[in-house]
Amino acid sequence: MAGDTSTVKPTNGIIVDSLNKHFTTKTVQTAANVYPGRLVMKGTNDDDIVVCDGSTQYPIGWAGYEDTHKAYRPATVDTIYVINHRISVVWGPGMVIVGRINILGAAVVVGQMMTYAADGTLTPAAAGTNYAVAQCMEAKAGTAADDIIVKSLI
Repeated sequence: MAGDTSTVKPTNGIIVDSLNKHFTTKTVQTAANVYPGRLVMKGTNDDDIVVCDGSTQYPIGWAGYEDTHKAYRPATVDTIYVINHRISVVWGPGMVIVGRINILGAAVVVGQMMTYAADGTLTPAAAGTNYAVAQCMEAKAGTAADDIIVKSLI
């Protein structure tokens, strides 16, 4: 499915449009699935983050890439962060970012609301029942885990 030509996935980056972008630096407590563009939540300590598990806490932002210090930034956006690395966590309503759709998700269309799922991924939100964290900026078939351009609502 083709997306809007104004929302093109950046090469080795996750930020498409930095409108309202904010970031802070946090420590990766547990590295499981902490890839750039995944939703993250608070870890044990206020300075720690773990990938959002989709059930225990609300996400606090997205695992950043461009704003992470080069000493901790992986070679590509498809490479996982390492435990104890200090990474940027980005957030801001209206910021356009490359997230990841959950393989179990249904097909999505431009404008559809998304909520958080396991492993820091996104899945379609049910109106009135889910906490929406993003809005689709491109359509996806929902048959495979795939990058997806979304507008952040957090």
